[in-house]
Amino acid sequence: MSDPVISQKAPIPVEVEEGKSYFWCACGKSQTQPFCDGAHKGTDFAPVKWTADASKKVFFCACKHTGGQPLCDGAHNKL
Repeated sequence: MSDPVISQKAPIPVEVEEGKSYFWCACGKSQTQPFCDGAHKGTDFAPVKWTADASKKVFFCACKHTGGQPLCDGAHNKL
C-alpha cells in the first residue's frame, strides 16, 4: 500500500453530532478534508466510518498517520 497524502500537519477541529456517522478521508486526496469526497477511487485506500458518541468538538487527523483513525493522536509531531 502506498503512503497517504499529508493534507496538513495539524488536526482539524469539527463539532460533531451524537449518533451521526462521518466518513474520514484516509488517502489525504479529498478536497473536503477531513472527510471523504471519493478522491481515493483507484487507490488502495477507503474512507473510515466513525460515529459520534456525543455532541462535542473532536480533532480529526489531517496528516493521515494517526494510529487512532480517524482522530488525531499527535502523530503529526513526528513527521
